[in-house]
Amino acid sequence: MAAADELAFHEFEEATNLLAETPDVATSRSDQLTSKGHVAVAVGSGGSYGSEDEVEESDKAVLLQEDKQQLGFWTFGYYQSFFDVDTSQVLDRIKGSLLPRPGYSFVRHYLQNRPDLYGPFWICATLAFVLAITGNLTMVLAQRRDSSIHYSPQFHKVTVAGITIYCYAWLVPLALWAFLQWRKSVRERMGLYTFLEMVCVYGYSLFIFIPTVVLWLIPVPWLQWFFGALALALSAAGLVFTFWPIVREDTRLVASVLLSAVVLLHTLLAMGCKFYFFQPLPPEHMAPPPQAISVSPNRLLTPTPPRPTAT
Repeated sequence: MAAADELAFHEFEEATNLLAETPDVATSRSDQLTSKGHVAVAVGSGGSYGSEDEVEESDKAVLLQEDKQQLGFWTFGYYQSFFDVDTSQVLDRIKGSLLPRPGYSFVRHYLQNRPDLYGPFWICATLAFVLAITGNLTMVLAQRRDSSIHYSPQFHKVTVAGITIYCYAWLVPLALWAFLQWRKSVRERMGLYTFLEMVCVYGYSLFIFIPTVVLWLIPVPWLQWFFGALALALSAAGLVFTFWPIVREDTRLVASVLLSAVVLLHTLLAMGCKFYFFQPLPPEHMAPPPQAISVSPNRLLTPTPPRPTAT
């Protein structure tokens, strides 16, 4: 019986008096617990595993953004966060640049407030080296087909390719960002991407040219132009679909001119690489043909008399 009495519920006078004196505290505490419980149940029952992952990614992005705001842009730690990406994120962004879809912005659907410099840096470096190597291989293959062609390694193409690609991937987004900053001061409704987001967009948009440059080794002119036009169309479409959501708030004239300039600069880059690194052989690389002596048919050749030998 003693054990049964110990297990029975007993009312404590001190707790009863405390609840009687402060009923509001107990009610507010229970309401807070109930509201938190409802929120937890709503998130747990209504969300899926994908939504929880998105929440975690957004929380991580917010924390990284706060860390970047605390660090100065002149410090190494500020830029270190832009290289903190894994392989799956880089591959997912490469796929997004290869297959652009209308209505899908590369910044909002793939970057998600987390631009990186790892992918654009190595994409530009790879494209520069591939351009220089394939440009030299074109000359080597041409020499094998025609022995009269004299080939010498052209190492300066590595420097030219690197300067061209990196300047394009940084200076064009810088000019575009500055122009959009000015237009935002004129029309406040316009959205705006950060400068690093634009660099990231342009860097990933150049990835499609890496396999295209390798395919340009095929010595078929119409096939080379077909691969180049296809790569240019996909890459330029990704840029247009990305920048359209922020320029459509501007006037129709400004939006049309801006998007046309983006496509035109992208076309000039592709055409310049095609004509410079895969240009026809200049005359100095061709061996001179053997000189032929033309003789008039009416002219008779007289034999040259032998010279007298000295005794």
